[in-house]
Amino acid sequence: MEEDNLTMLNEFILLGITNRLELQAPLFGLFLTIYMMSVVGNLGMIILTKIDSKLQTPMYFFLRHLAITDLGYSTAVGPKMLVNFVVNENTISYYCCAAQLALFVVFITSEFFILSAISYDRYVAICNPLLYAVIMSQRTCWVLVAIPYLYSTFVSLLVTIKMFNSSFCGYNVIQHFYCDSNPLLSLLCSNTNEIELITLILASFDLISSLLIVLVSYLLIIVAILRMNSAEGRHKAFSTCGSHLTVVAVFYGTLIFMYMQPKSSHSTDTDKVASTFYTLIIPVLNPLIYSLRNKDVKYAVHRTWKKICNIFSTV
Repeated sequence: MEEDNLTMLNEFILLGITNRLELQAPLFGLFLTIYMMSVVGNLGMIILTKIDSKLQTPMYFFLRHLAITDLGYSTAVGPKMLVNFVVNENTISYYCCAAQLALFVVFITSEFFILSAISYDRYVAICNPLLYAVIMSQRTCWVLVAIPYLYSTFVSLLVTIKMFNSSFCGYNVIQHFYCDSNPLLSLLCSNTNEIELITLILASFDLISSLLIVLVSYLLIIVAILRMNSAEGRHKAFSTCGSHLTVVAVFYGTLIFMYMQPKSSHSTDTDKVASTFYTLIIPVLNPLIYSLRNKDVKYAVHRTWKKICNIFSTV
């Protein structure tokens, strides 16, 4: 009997966001629109910060990598979630499920520390403007994104290998719309204490350490701004940081609600709503927030559009 329970699973069934038939078509249309906006917005930010000469600064270098991580984890989850609305039974193979979890963890973990890097960049720009070019050199910028990518890859492999080297019971229905760690843990037959402890320690470290960097950076920024004599200078400094603070508040607030609450407090429905928010809504909000509140990005869009129009007019 025990051997039957530990049979190797070939696939999982994803229950999706809702089982109400009348909501399938409207939700498919809504989330397809949101996902396409995310792809266009983040790809646009990546291309724009790469080709526009006026956006070749450390801040836009970090924004490009923020867009890469947003695009990464939304794409790891979004297409498979959309499939769930148009098929009767949405299955995902054992190895595709492992790959989805691994990719999601890589990009979501990287985003924590890229947001921290952006806050450090703003601290240097406002508190040490004369040394900004020296401190935020190209080499420093690459180190500040390379370390998060390497660390997040290590975390992803550790969590995924631990999870998928454990024994799953015969039950293969995941109470979610993608392969996340919490729903997968409930399907394991083997002792989950070690994996739960590893996940909790890593999630706590990632959240607390990256958020601490953000909070300390902005505390020092606020002190520096309050010491400014010019009201115009204070307004400019606050507006420079406003977009980033908005993104940080939304991103961290959702993830703290999702992963830092006691296991007994978890509800499948609330987890799905929170997951939908940070896997699809936040990747749409980030490029919108940074473009709508940023004159440099608006001017870059205008310049690029004029170049494209000129190219087509000469053809």
